[in-house]
Amino acid sequence: MTSDKMNKTRRVEVEILFPHPKYGKLLRHRTVCHAHDETNVSHLGDVVEIMETRPLSKLKRWRIVRIVRQGAQQALAGEGEAAQKPA
Repeated sequence: MTSDKMNKTRRVEVEILFPHPKYGKLLRHRTVCHAHDETNVSHLGDVVEIMETRPLSKLKRWRIVRIVRQGAQQALAGEGEAAQKPA
């Protein structure tokens, strides 16, 4: 996920690798999807699973099904809080 600044909306980039038809070199193609996150639980850097849904707004046509893996920033923030708590 690339942005979590909007309320209940997340910007998700879907990256596709495919070989060039003639030369065979792997090319990257990115598609940006605006996905609905009702509970605001996903954050920047998370790997999420999205599914197509009815149009929810001008840009939103997807919704987040689940968080596959939390981002590195969330993991580091959790470690920092645990280290700061007195024993």
